Amino acid sequence: MEKDFFDRDPKIVARDLLGKKLVHEEHDGRVSGIIVETEAYYTKTDKASHTFYRPSALKFFLNNLPGTAYVYFTYGNHWMLNVLTKDGAVLFRALEPVEGIKKMKIRRKTSEIKKLSNGPGKLAQALGINGAHNGLHFAEKKIFVKETNLAPQIVEATRIGITRDSHKKLRFYIKGNEFVSKK
Repeated sequence: MEKDFFDRDPKIVARDLLGKKLVHEEHDGRVSGIIVETEAYYTKTDKASHTFYRPSALKFFLNNLPGTAYVYFTYGNHWMLNVLTKDGAVLFRALEPVEGIKKMKIRRKTSEIKKLSNGPGKLAQALGINGAHNGLHFAEKKIFVKETNLAPQIVEATRIGITRDSHKKLRFYIKGNEFVSKK
């Protein structure tokens, strides 16, 4: 991806990520998938964003460049992968597995391909993403987004699993894709 891809409005980046490949380059191979679902969050005006009520998150966003991974732990057992954008971030919600599927199945303890990465916590687990990846820049090529030739039909919907600003249509997914977490 071009260096300035992430230096745009989170809503635009969230839409433009759909159909691209998210890759985690590991020492023993690569795991990847087509991005089929995302959510956008704004740094200063979005009550659902961590930056709205967590000073440490706001500091992280203000001190890092667009394209930086923001990885956090939630619900006591799930890592969540986001990428910083201009004035916000995008949460990776679901992938269609492409490479390293055997490794994903072991990590997720399931043989059902549709259950490997159809949710943000599952996605991070399947890709082997954890707190050690927080602060990595996507340009470093450890975690990165790769262009594809896909031109998906995009659905705009409300975000999932939040109570604040839940009415905002900042979730995007590929129409008809069976790997989307929730339609």
